[in-house]
Amino acid sequence: MSILSIIWNEGFYRPIFNFLVFLYNIIPGHDIGIAVIILTIVLRMIMWPLSQKSIKSQKAMQDLQPQLKAIQNKHKDNKEKQAQEIMKFYQENKINPLGSCLPMLIQLPFLIALYQVLRDAMGSNHLDTLYPFIHNPGTINPSFLGILNLSKPDRFVLPILAGVFQFIQTKMLMKNKPKTEDQKQNPMEKVMGGQMVYFMPLITVFFAMTLPAGLPLYWIVTTLMAILQQWLIMRKTNISKLEPRTQK
Repeated sequence: MSILSIIWNEGFYRPIFNFLVFLYNIIPGHDIGIAVIILTIVLRMIMWPLSQKSIKSQKAMQDLQPQLKAIQNKHKDNKEKQAQEIMKFYQENKINPLGSCLPMLIQLPFLIALYQVLRDAMGSNHLDTLYPFIHNPGTINPSFLGILNLSKPDRFVLPILAGVFQFIQTKMLMKNKPKTEDQKQNPMEKVMGGQMVYFMPLITVFFAMTLPAGLPLYWIVTTLMAILQQWLIMRKTNISKLEPRTQK
């Protein structure tokens, strides 16, 4: 086994897999669906600071988009000057252009590991990788609330819910995106933006229908957590903007 495989298994996959089985063991009724929900919430809370930093950076970039667009238009014939002014603009406003990307990249290994854990756990595989202090249940019942089999694709309920919540999250981001004069005058960008609002949820529904239902369940919970986090950040930002006016 290579060093990278050892790091991956011991640093990401195995701890998450063991924690899921631990939750399954202690939950009354041994409901794997509830275990997946709790696991998703715990992981999301661990990554909350990274997600918050990413959302704040994205929001800051959106708020400053009109000024950035003005700089680009002003120096559109001089790319070198344009780059210099844009970097100066970022420094003055204390913005890292990669601030919204780096936290997402850091979260990626956890998301991939969780995908593999859910795939394996739903089939009761790899129970031999449990830590000595984690009870081996022998098999894992894939039933969620006695209704859904999370080891098999769900063709209706969970995929539809995943798509709906994906739509809400995307709509929230689009709603808070400021529009420049160029964007107001450009119907093509408006059409493309509208298509993304509907296209991404449809893609989510399609893939959710083809994957074991445990994965759409995870996606629903993590999207709900993302919506909550975005709402809290947007609300706090809006209140901060109104405070000086209130004081007057």
